[in-house]
Amino acid sequence: MSNLIGEIVKPLLALRGLMVFPGMIINIDVGRERSMNAIKAVMKNDKQILLVTQKDPNKADIGVEDLYQVGILANVKQQLTLPNGALRVLVEGIERVKLTRVDDIKSPASFIGYGEILDCHENISPEGEALRRLLIESFEQWVLVTKKVNGDVLQSFKTEPDNGRVADLITSYLNIDQDEKQGLLETVSISKRMKSVYEILVRELEIANVSKNISQQVHEQVEQNQKEYYLREQIKAISKELGEGEDVQAEIAEYKEKMLGLALPDNVVEKINKELGRLVKMPPMTPEGAVIRTYIETLLSLPWGIMSEENFDIKKAEKVLDHDHYGLKKVKERILEFLAVRALSQTTKGPILCLVGPPGVGKTSLASSVARAIGRKFTRVSLGGVRDEAEIRGHRRTYIGALPGRIIHGMQQVGCMNPLFLLDEVDKMAADFRGDPASALLEALDPEQNNAFSDHFIEFAFDLSNVFWIVTANSTDTIPPALLDRMEVIELPSYTDEEKVKIAKLHLMPKEKAANGLADYKVSVSEKALRRIIREYTREAGVRNLERKLASIYRKIAYKIVSGELDKVQVTDKNLEKFLGPIIFLEEDSHLESAVGIVNGLAWTSVGGELLKAEVLTFKGKGNLILTGSLGDVMKESAQAGFTYIRNRSEALGIPEDFSEKLDLHIHFPEGAVPKDGPSAGVTIVTAMVSALTGRKVKGKLAMTGEITLSGRVLPIGGVKEKALAAYRYGVKTVLLPARNMQDLDELPENVKAEMRFIPVRHLDEVLELALED
Repeated sequence: MSNLIGEIVKPLLALRGLMVFPGMIINIDVGRERSMNAIKAVMKNDKQILLVTQKDPNKADIGVEDLYQVGILANVKQQLTLPNGALRVLVEGIERVKLTRVDDIKSPASFIGYGEILDCHENISPEGEALRRLLIESFEQWVLVTKKVNGDVLQSFKTEPDNGRVADLITSYLNIDQDEKQGLLETVSISKRMKSVYEILVRELEIANVSKNISQQVHEQVEQNQKEYYLREQIKAISKELGEGEDVQAEIAEYKEKMLGLALPDNVVEKINKELGRLVKMPPMTPEGAVIRTYIETLLSLPWGIMSEENFDIKKAEKVLDHDHYGLKKVKERILEFLAVRALSQTTKGPILCLVGPPGVGKTSLASSVARAIGRKFTRVSLGGVRDEAEIRGHRRTYIGALPGRIIHGMQQVGCMNPLFLLDEVDKMAADFRGDPASALLEALDPEQNNAFSDHFIEFAFDLSNVFWIVTANSTDTIPPALLDRMEVIELPSYTDEEKVKIAKLHLMPKEKAANGLADYKVSVSEKALRRIIREYTREAGVRNLERKLASIYRKIAYKIVSGELDKVQVTDKNLEKFLGPIIFLEEDSHLESAVGIVNGLAWTSVGGELLKAEVLTFKGKGNLILTGSLGDVMKESAQAGFTYIRNRSEALGIPEDFSEKLDLHIHFPEGAVPKDGPSAGVTIVTAMVSALTGRKVKGKLAMTGEITLSGRVLPIGGVKEKALAAYRYGVKTVLLPARNMQDLDELPENVKAEMRFIPVRHLDEVLELALED
């Protein structure tokens, strides 16, 4: 147990932010008046002074209450006056002193301290020796980590016999706060002091190790940065000599400037910055550098968040649609409905329309007109002949020359997120070993998925939900069911002759006159001439051939005007052959005269309806049925079913019962190079066979269509509108239709229904009674 020994009275020096321990030798700068007076006083006597630390190091004018109660008795070994008048003294700590009283002397101003020296001596014990070794070992590790103490000092610690002195000297080197040091100074018991110092030393050693690791990492990073900087500067210098470096830097600066002007998503900005970092380090002429440039340019050229203004004025839209296209009532109604819904709901999702119809009816031009009517930008992608899925989704960037798909390319070109996007000829796509492009379209045309369309090249989800999709096709037969299910199908029918005349007058003739430089000349084509062109030179569902024929007429007129033969021309039905040559489609080709074994059937094709003629001849034989004209299996089965029906009903039909043993029948459909199939020719085949077997003529200006059963029932078929328009085009006046198809006649133009007669039939007996002459 330590005791108080010896009372002393000495001048007192208050220390600011500094603490002295026994055995410690240190220089102290003294500038305050009280302190300087204390130093001068002790230098005249025994040079011993009390050193006590003040509690607040920032306080200049202090009193007795501002001092700690335990300090150090020290010897002043040396005094030096500094140029500024202050004193520098070298002191050595001797013993701990507990203050009992402090007098504040006013003249000369100073503190006089009264205290007792603390007895800190203890006998050496095994515990004390163990603590000593731990202290020295830990301090040695701390010195190796911090390198704040030289090796000689460390060696003196090992040879110091006083354990208390070892603990005090170690404390003097530790960078701990003042209160903690004062606590150790006030700890008289050497063993307790050693334990406390050891705990503090272990903590400081851990902090020192962490600090060293952090410092090492920072140092390594700085070295790496300096190395990279040095190497980059070398690359710049080399590139400058080669004339390359400035181009790369200018290119990167241009990319960054573009980025600032765009509302790019955060993940896109991060990706572009990463690619720019790769581009800087990459030699300029490498193939991968070209891929990175293409990738960055593609991302920067996409219309992230850019929307175009739309037109919600329905009357204005209707006016534009009527101006650009004649007819097409259903399509126009659907577009105007879309605009009405947008105006009321303010929804952003666009519809997905599929326009299906024969060539030349205006599907593609209608899409452009719709874009103009609703005020959207227009872009078009032709899918005819596309076989590779990458054409839709793009190529992965692992390939040299990789590019985005056609959809993303279209969005680049149009420059906004809500264009009208036309996918043309979607039924002409095909699949092979490179994938199925139709399946790749499923995501783009699905309203639930296209807000995150994935293109392999850009690697980011792109929002296509605001796009107004219009898809065109000649037929839905080759469109996969899953893709067809995602679209709203609108059928565009064939044009009637009246509609073609109107279209020619309103659109085709002004267009071709201007195209051939005749806008300012007196050139006209009469309506009768137009009708002759439509009937005798162009039998088609659309108006493409009509436009070509008009262009041919205007070219010949232009030649005559330029050569000086004429200055004004009027094309009439009388002089039409001078411009277009001989008639191509003669009336006789339609077979509208009454004849035995020849029947006018009606067929549907991808280019509209057609008149399909069936011819039957009988001759001696053994009841064989010969079928020619590139007929499909379904059509052949219809002929077999009809033949069986006739054999079963031969007596009622007035046909000898043994005809199937003595006669052969040859059924032929002209234009043998054109494949034909489907069940709708059943009534046509049966009527032709009965006519040939009975010798009764079939009425000339009559056509028919319908599927048959063995019992003679007539079943409904498809494509009624196209077939009826074909009959009208060829001059047919009466059409026999399955009774259940009569409802389909509502879609026919009024003038067609007025000029033609449609008779519903339910059984072959009715067909034969109406079709065969007496």
